[in-house]
Amino acid sequence: MEEPDTDIVMEGEDHHMATVDGTAATNGFLDPAALEGSVMTSNGQSLDDDAADEDEDLGLIGYQPDVRQRRLLPTGCCYDDRMKLHANADFGPHPHHPEDPSRIEHIMATFKRGGLVYTGSDVDLLKITQNQPTKYMWRITAREATKEEICLVHSPTHFTWVEELSQKPTEELRRISTVMDQGRDSLYVGSLTFEASLISAGGAIETCKSVVASIVKNAFAIIRPPGHHAEYDAPMGFCLFNNVPVAAKVCQADFPELCRKILILDWDVHHGNGIQNMFYEDPNILYISIHVYNNGTFYPGKPDNPMTPDGGIENCGAGVGLGKNVNIGWHDQGMGDGEYMAAFQKIVLPIAQEFGPDLVIISAGFDAAAGDELGGCFVTPSCYAHMTHMLMSLANGKVAVCLEGGYNLEAISKSALAVARTLMGDPPPTMHIPSINRDAARLLAKVQAHQAPYWECMRPGVVDTHDMVGQGASRLHDVIRNAQRHVLSERFGMVPMFIQRDTIFKSFENQVLTTRNIHSSKKLIVIIHDPPGLHGQPDPLDNSMDPQNVWMADGVLQYIEWAVPRGFSIMDINVPHYITRPEDTDAFTPRMDERELQLQVQELMCYIWDNYLQLYDNVDDIILMGVGNAYLGVKVLLLNRDIKSRVSGVLNFVNGALRPVKSDVDHDLSAWYKDNSRVYVAKDHACWTDPELKRKVMKRRFGNVVRSNVDGLTSMMNQHARDAQQWILDCVAQEHGDTTEDDNRMA
Repeated sequence: MEEPDTDIVMEGEDHHMATVDGTAATNGFLDPAALEGSVMTSNGQSLDDDAADEDEDLGLIGYQPDVRQRRLLPTGCCYDDRMKLHANADFGPHPHHPEDPSRIEHIMATFKRGGLVYTGSDVDLLKITQNQPTKYMWRITAREATKEEICLVHSPTHFTWVEELSQKPTEELRRISTVMDQGRDSLYVGSLTFEASLISAGGAIETCKSVVASIVKNAFAIIRPPGHHAEYDAPMGFCLFNNVPVAAKVCQADFPELCRKILILDWDVHHGNGIQNMFYEDPNILYISIHVYNNGTFYPGKPDNPMTPDGGIENCGAGVGLGKNVNIGWHDQGMGDGEYMAAFQKIVLPIAQEFGPDLVIISAGFDAAAGDELGGCFVTPSCYAHMTHMLMSLANGKVAVCLEGGYNLEAISKSALAVARTLMGDPPPTMHIPSINRDAARLLAKVQAHQAPYWECMRPGVVDTHDMVGQGASRLHDVIRNAQRHVLSERFGMVPMFIQRDTIFKSFENQVLTTRNIHSSKKLIVIIHDPPGLHGQPDPLDNSMDPQNVWMADGVLQYIEWAVPRGFSIMDINVPHYITRPEDTDAFTPRMDERELQLQVQELMCYIWDNYLQLYDNVDDIILMGVGNAYLGVKVLLLNRDIKSRVSGVLNFVNGALRPVKSDVDHDLSAWYKDNSRVYVAKDHACWTDPELKRKVMKRRFGNVVRSNVDGLTSMMNQHARDAQQWILDCVAQEHGDTTEDDNRMA
């Protein structure tokens, strides 16, 4: 077999040239440490001691000596063509597989085209090393990792299994690839897989050691096969040996004084299960992973052993390593620059700075990059550059980047180039940061809450709910509803209605109240509303919130006050923003999403109709009144029960989604809804800004829509109280003509 063509960075260490003063220029680069008393300026010119003193007067005196030297060091690059020899035996020389051997070749070619790698003649190399030592990347030679190094994180049995691949016949390798390239294993093998895997791990080792030893200021290892899925005793997910953990343990062993604490930041779109499990109880390795989790359905998914932690945000480490595992597991694909920058600013950087690593290793998968079909996310090269730049503020700039996944050749090449340029000192490009996805923002708040017990920087604004529950504390939501219940009971004699449904009982306990005359009154108003709005002014010094600075706005009460003296019975249904669960101890509980809300409200409203409302033969007129998102209850009741003959009118106040009422079964429903409803919509609602939307909401299925001249639910209910109340009276009068002159005067 021909010797593989090895790409050269700064012409490699085959060149040992003499400088003007006789100092050896190994690896095509002049080592600043060999200059002894000399100091080099930012343009590479050598200064004697006197000139160095002058340089200190010009501003360098504020830097530590190691910082002044590190700014003169180049960025390293590790690459070896032999890693392309790991190929799929099941597909022959041209594999159609995401983990394509050409991945690393494309990245290296992009570095060359981008001018990061020296491709000129040897004649000019010496001048460049003397005058512009940081202009090009320094080549870090890859080598095969030893068995002892691999077994720092892997079992000897696993090492032997990979080693024996090189002795197996092609037919057997194809059979293994066919079997293992399925499900969670997701792996292929070839006759040179073992050799390529050793070089990949050895490249990671030499890259990290070069950074720790300050041979280079930082470095990028273009290596494959990747490693972060490989477990202690098994390959997995395109990975044979777990390169980054091997390199981390070697650095800790070889540089105990320089490299005690290591941060591993994994931005591959898939969770690095192997790295997590190897360091789950290690207090000196902080592992932070930003990945798609999707409730454990996104690869690598749930482990076969249910006792093994997965990529969920609740898994924070164990034993002495508790708190040293940080999972930022996105709820879905589709995340981009806004979400990743927010994750760095809110979680990654604060925790990393508090940890204070001696070395930062980036497990750099680029499958979250825009254009990668497997990842399905939209991170741009600019965002990768900014994330790299932020990490360079740690560990005195000692950052080693080790390639993991990424399967779109153009996307990984552009992303890797942006990272490498940043490592070499280019400022990150200006970027527009889009708004963060709401669910992603809530997830980051949950991550903060899970990490708050272990990191001081995560505690501001986070409530220790377990401690609160232990003290017998209650959520303000429940306190407010109990207060409402007390007021409604004292003033109007209202009592709770029992809801006998296992799935919704806890959520709606004490949330449905009725007046005592509901069995005798001829007129009934069913009010389905959001919880009261809270408005508070936090303390500007410590962000605390005192009760005297919090106000509750409840627009519903005035309608009950108006209706009861006029002989109406009232059913007040408060729809909570969250579903009560048996272990409801999250510090941050988000509102129900649309699907959860609809399921809960539909079951509740149908239950109330079937077991109460339709049985009240005494009631001639029912007015349905929806307030806020809870007016979804009006829609689901109209769609799921034939109630038109019992309902005299529908009154809604809307500041969120406008909900159409259209039935595939009852074709007259939309027309009836238009004729028998009044829907007040907030002045600032989005439907008024778009002519097409404005035209659309005037259709029958949205009801009789009225644009309010104010914003906010409480403001609308106050502003339109007299009109809305008169409309209710008109609906009742139209049905039976029984509205008296006294009713009109009271209105």
